[in-house]
Amino acid sequence: ELRRYLARLMEAGLAPRRLHLLGAEGSALLLHPGLARRRLAAVLRARPAPFVDVSAGRQCPALCGPVEAEAIRGHLAALLAHLGAAEATAAGPVSSSEVVPAGWNLCTVVGVLLGYPVAYTFAGEEDAENCLGLAPLRVFTVQASCPRIRDGLRVQIYSFSVPESLCAELKEVLDAWCHELKEAFSAQSDFVDLCISSEVVSLPAVAL
Repeated sequence: ELRRYLARLMEAGLAPRRLHLLGAEGSALLLHPGLARRRLAAVLRARPAPFVDVSAGRQCPALCGPVEAEAIRGHLAALLAHLGAAEATAAGPVSSSEVVPAGWNLCTVVGVLLGYPVAYTFAGEEDAENCLGLAPLRVFTVQASCPRIRDGLRVQIYSFSVPESLCAELKEVLDAWCHELKEAFSAQSDFVDLCISSEVVSLPAVAL
């Protein structure tokens, strides 16, 4: 049913020409397959590895060490290969596949697929608890206008946070994200007046 609905949206010109439904642990992720693969490939190339360990047992967030980062890269590389294989055998505009994310941190994977330049990760046995509470976080927010829906309508595209203490170390990664976002924005016409803002906040608790 969902695939039929998406196909109708595409016929009406309200969705990309290609979509992929990815099933993972009972959840369904709707992806633009080409964009998803580009984002995965970009993170695999990024140096330093843009993965931040926010496990509850830590005193403060920190970039993942080489062993942790390599494990995450392995998961992302497996997903990249999976999506490539699924697209190669796709027969229609809406394809679907199921992945078994053994050992994956889906919070990290989804962050990458959403286009966040920095993704959080944490020890799996900690049930998503983290050390971000009261830590200074720089929150980046992306907004734009969408005259196609209504003149003057401002839309928040997405937002994400990066520990303020790591922003200098991740400056190259963040600058690349900003540049690529502006390039992608200029290549479309549905949204105008891109605005990328940031502010530092500290919250009692942060849910991932």
